[in-house]
Amino acid sequence: MTQFRRPRLRHLGIFARDVARLERFYTEVFGLVVTDRGVGKVFKNQLVFLSGAPEQHHQLVLSSGRGADAPSTVMQISFMVDSLSELRAARARALESGAHDLIGLNHGNAWSIYFDDPEGNKIEVYMDTPFHTPQPCGEPLDLDVADEELMALTAALVEERPDSMRRSDYVAEMKGRMAQD
Repeated sequence: MTQFRRPRLRHLGIFARDVARLERFYTEVFGLVVTDRGVGKVFKNQLVFLSGAPEQHHQLVLSSGRGADAPSTVMQISFMVDSLSELRAARARALESGAHDLIGLNHGNAWSIYFDDPEGNKIEVYMDTPFHTPQPCGEPLDLDVADEELMALTAALVEERPDSMRRSDYVAEMKGRMAQD
């Protein structure tokens, strides 16, 4: 009998009202590159494949077929960055591209900004912190404070919450739990 091996999430596709508009948004704000485009043989929609990783043909697929009045069903599409300077730069690019109602949240385990793409799909750009704290946790995030101050504020937030720990300890614990599944 074949042993179960957990599938790995690698990409997602979303329906769009205006594929070209969303293509511009994701290439301009996130630097994604169009890897292919065309009309599907089985799913007869216009498709645009985008990636930001050379080893992945696509991380995001835009597909025609979203009705003019159809609301978004996307809870969030998340993009990870490696530093606070990159998070601040992503915020600036989003605002330059017309994002409004941008929200910053300190989750204890991550610093995140949220905004909508041009069709109302919620976008998150985040970076991990060196902490773990149970979720949900979402305090206001001020990216205009110095890095050291933000780290101190986050450490104090995490310290107040039960079951918080260093991220490395949490990862080790999860490796053990997932090995048992």
